[in-house]
Amino acid sequence: QVQLVESGGGLVQPGGSLRLSCAASGSIFRINGMGWYRQAPGKQRELVATITSGGSTNYSDSVKGRFTISRDNAKNTVYLQMNSLKPEDTAVYYCNADLRTYTSWYWVDYWGQGTQVTVSS
Repeated sequence: QVQLVESGGGLVQPGGSLRLSCAASGSIFRINGMGWYRQAPGKQRELVATITSGGSTNYSDSVKGRFTISRDNAKNTVYLQMNSLKPEDTAVYYCNADLRTYTSWYWVDYWGQGTQVTVSS
């Protein structure tokens, strides 16, 4: 079994910062890409940022320059540092990992349960 557990969400004022963490655990052989997605009420889930196992990153235009994704491969953990937060960043944030377990030949996408980020004064 594999679990992705997010933490670090909460309520923050506009212009503030939050750092999200997502730790993958279980019978993990290798993790390829990891990423963060978000879903606001009434909207589809959208990509926020991704990072490869080698550290290459990709960001949506809406967060570029404000958010930074990073990962610790030894800890199977991905982070999202969010600065200069805006009310439109309010959403449930989900982490994602493309990984193989010791019991399967296939690469499978796993998702965390989500963490709420609310930006409001």
